[in-house]
Amino acid sequence: MPKMKTHQGAAGRFVARKNGKLKRRRAGHNHFLEKKSTRQRRRLNKEIDVTSSDEKKLKRLLGER
Repeated sequence: MPKMKTHQGAAGRFVARKNGKLKRRRAGHNHFLEKKSTRQRRRLNKEIDVTSSDEKKLKRLLGER
């Protein structure tokens, strides 16, 4: 059976933490930042965990199974 390859698009967007959860960047932080308030820009800076429903699919894309 051939080796499972890592999906490079997913590898650039998600990182596995030591506890096994995946972290991601928030959407909407690439352009039109001048129109967004300071509070909104600071909220977008923080990285958060991926939802548990998507985690199984993403781990398979990253080759962690």
